[in-house]
Amino acid sequence: MASSPDSNASLSVQKVTRSESSQARKSQHAEEAIFYMNCRAAYLTVLKSSLENIKSKEQLSLVLQQAGRNPSQKTVNKYWTSQTTTLNFDDFCAILKKEKPATKTELLEAFGKIDTDNTGYILHDELYKILTTRGEKMSLDEVSTITKQADFNCHGKLDYNKFCDLYMTTSEQCCKTAREKLEVDNRLKQQRFGSQAETSSEGIAMPVSKPSPRISRKTDHKLAPTKGDSRTPSRPSSAQSCKASISTTLSLGASSNRSTKIIEPDTMKEWHCAQSKGCFYLEEDGEIISHKYKLHLPQRSTVCITIKPLNIHQVEGKSGHWLSVDTALYILKENETQENLQLVSFTEQQNKEMFGWKGELGSGIYWLLPFTTGCRLKKVKAQMTGEAKLVYRGEDGELALTKEFRAALSDIFETIDLDGNGLLSLEEYNFFELRTSGEKCDEEAWAVCKENFDMKKNELTRQGFMDLNLMEANDREGDPSDLWVTLLSLGYNKALEMTEACPFVIDIYAEKCKPRIKAIYLEAGSSQLNRAVCKSVVNKGEAKVMDGCENIIVYTYKTGRRITSVIENKSENNVIIHVNNEQSKNCLSSRGLTVFAVEVAPKSTMVSQHVMPLNEQEEWFYNCVHSLVR
Repeated sequence: MASSPDSNASLSVQKVTRSESSQARKSQHAEEAIFYMNCRAAYLTVLKSSLENIKSKEQLSLVLQQAGRNPSQKTVNKYWTSQTTTLNFDDFCAILKKEKPATKTELLEAFGKIDTDNTGYILHDELYKILTTRGEKMSLDEVSTITKQADFNCHGKLDYNKFCDLYMTTSEQCCKTAREKLEVDNRLKQQRFGSQAETSSEGIAMPVSKPSPRISRKTDHKLAPTKGDSRTPSRPSSAQSCKASISTTLSLGASSNRSTKIIEPDTMKEWHCAQSKGCFYLEEDGEIISHKYKLHLPQRSTVCITIKPLNIHQVEGKSGHWLSVDTALYILKENETQENLQLVSFTEQQNKEMFGWKGELGSGIYWLLPFTTGCRLKKVKAQMTGEAKLVYRGEDGELALTKEFRAALSDIFETIDLDGNGLLSLEEYNFFELRTSGEKCDEEAWAVCKENFDMKKNELTRQGFMDLNLMEANDREGDPSDLWVTLLSLGYNKALEMTEACPFVIDIYAEKCKPRIKAIYLEAGSSQLNRAVCKSVVNKGEAKVMDGCENIIVYTYKTGRRITSVIENKSENNVIIHVNNEQSKNCLSSRGLTVFAVEVAPKSTMVSQHVMPLNEQEEWFYNCVHSLVR
């Protein structure tokens, strides 16, 4: 049968769209490959290997300088705190992503704020006064080093245009010298760096930096790091130096049958039910934070617990990116103390995007820890042509929220209204405030909100939430900068698409009693969660002892559409394990690399990687080789 012109046109559009998408991915991968090459070049200028750690503030400052940065002491102190002992290569990459090199335009703008007459010069005396009294104060000797440079010293004045030129040239030269050294040194060239030379046709993207837990984090200060959770994904010199290895192969079909054991909450309509919403948020460094919950059961009962992405408003014709993000829930029993939690189980039964667990629980307090692998919730470089408009002025000259911004705010309200009653309590609102501003709203400030915005029963209504954001816009006279800070922290991009967050909903069904669930924290994956993930895989996964090294065991467990591998090191020494996914097909790894290495501490277990299918409608083939480097 002949095809119609319309269908041919449609096919052409689809091909062009796929081609453009493929080109965009290739461009992004190329940019990331260059970024990581520069990172590695700078790192190896100071350290002997990318397996070696930065051991002091001085080393950190030096390696940042080699990467073309000019770190102040304040910047160094931000990343090297009193709790820091070492930083690994991936920590360094994460720092460079945050500490962007200054552009000449930015430097000139900064100087322009001092040179209000736009002369192109700044008096040395004025420069001394500013640099020794404002911000991070410099010493007189440090300022003198700048002013005595003949290249831009013009009779007691600083020619800041020339200074900026020298600054940029010096920065670029540092990067160039580091790259040239890498090219000339055969020993360094032979050190394999992930898979930067490969295309990413199988869906395993370029590296996503995973900072070491030795960096102090504001979101995870309550619980100590898991023993043995010290990650050093790095670049071993050669797979040929491996002393022992083990291979795991799984061939899996398409997702025509996505149900492992069907959970049907509809059959439990007579049971008591409790519900809470929450959200996974992606941090700048690729770390994922989420709400954590306490569940109270007044008596022993059969219980069904489910978690799934929250299906909120979607733009017509576009599917919500977050709906494809995998979710899981780990159930831990609280004993004498909060730190002493015992893994009960986790949601491994699947019905489409819902994961659940059904069993009997005794009376008491349980912790529910949401989890996602990070395979599908990760940094994506958006291809956008412009920025969505948030506010506008009506005919009366008054500010108003745009239709698109109101829709986004409505979705945000739906997500942060954890109990789903259509109102925001102070507790719910504070989770929102902690995420967007880092500070809580106290009772006094809440009373001010009560006076100025629509409330019911001391809780903020949806309209009150809209008006609060409008007031923020009015306070800034229409400048949307602060509104964008809020949106970006909640996972939205400049096109008002939620791409770096995944709202979810948890349902608890109990046959004999009324369960109560309450959100307690909004924080990064804790040591308790890390231990729970490892223990669940060790308990249920297939164990393989590494050939030639009986102290190293690799556990592989498949649940739903996810494969997790865990490495156990029973020896008394640190070991470095080389992981190779090059033979896998249609696979997406949480590590973001086809080839990487991990360091496992003595007498400990750690997650090697999580893997999911890139395209769920196609078969996928998992082939992973774990090899001992040392």
